[in-house]
Amino acid sequence: MTTSCWNRLRVAALLFLGLLSVWWAPLHAAELVVAQIAPLSGVLASTGKQMVVGGQIYFDSVNASGGVHGAKIKHLVLDDSYKVEETVRLTQEVLARSDVVALFGFAGTANVGKLLSDGVLSAGGAALVAPYTGGEVLRNPFNPWIFHVRAGYADEAEHMVKQVTTLGMKRVAVMYQDDAFGKAGLAGVETALATRKLKLVVAAPYERNTDKVEEAVRLINASDAQAVIMVSVNRSTAAFAKRYREAGGGAQLYNISVVDPAELIKLAGLQNVHGLGISQVVPYPYSPNLAVVREYQAALKKYAPNEAINYTSFEEFLGAKVLVEGLRRAGPNPTRAKLIKALESMERFDLGGTIVAYSASNRIGSRSVEVTVIGGSGRLMK
Repeated sequence: MTTSCWNRLRVAALLFLGLLSVWWAPLHAAELVVAQIAPLSGVLASTGKQMVVGGQIYFDSVNASGGVHGAKIKHLVLDDSYKVEETVRLTQEVLARSDVVALFGFAGTANVGKLLSDGVLSAGGAALVAPYTGGEVLRNPFNPWIFHVRAGYADEAEHMVKQVTTLGMKRVAVMYQDDAFGKAGLAGVETALATRKLKLVVAAPYERNTDKVEEAVRLINASDAQAVIMVSVNRSTAAFAKRYREAGGGAQLYNISVVDPAELIKLAGLQNVHGLGISQVVPYPYSPNLAVVREYQAALKKYAPNEAINYTSFEEFLGAKVLVEGLRRAGPNPTRAKLIKALESMERFDLGGTIVAYSASNRIGSRSVEVTVIGGSGRLMK
């Protein structure tokens, strides 16, 4: 065969391979769309921002390494303003899209609870991974759709009550958001006290999506409580701490894990939140003692250099790791059903120094809880 014939054959072969690669490309480079509905405006906006940051930096790092089976993750983010009706509407919209393979990192016990009670999750058939809530109604009775990364509010309440009573305090009050989230935490505290043959001295609610806590301050100040466990979000927690301290309240203050200490200090002043205890449901993200913390800190520095280390973003970073592992196990062309089966197979998955565990009958990945304290310098201490 002449040189010119070989050259023509070589060119033809290259053209064929090029056309073949184009034809196969959609199968191996399709996007995996993950939908996150978060409170990016309203009373929980700062928390919502950190939720998105945590997931995004992990998805960015995965995409930079080639994605999952060659497919890049598209992180679709929508704002529900922490409003239940918006969560429902937006979830229905994203689940109607055939390219959405999973839901990720929603916020709010009432919000996610409405998705369950209205059958939105069951109708869509998609897993919701790492919601930023510990509400018991989302865990019991068992539902197959929600894969929790964090411990529940009942676990947090038990841990805080144990610490309070170990320190000899028996007069405990609760300040809580008057919705499913707040009532879940309230019930957890009441149960934990009852096992120790104690009762609340007062339960003081405040209206959801507000920081109207004046009546709660009055009720708790009048109760002479030794400890106050707050089941509230950033603005209401800060408002209560500030007004309670200014009114002369001297009880030890605690809050459930959903608050950001930096935001509390900004809103209430360090003098009013110094010493406030916060229960935590993921490892301490400020010291690089665990491999996953080092991974998180490196990703934060690379992909969100203007963001500070934060428990909320770290929690959703862990959640993103769980979701991506599920996508890997689901294979090159994952469906919603395949992903659920893949997540169920993670019976003991090491995220890098912290373990999550799921099965066909278990969706609660972890029950780990510890209490941290806002120190005199404003830093969160273990």
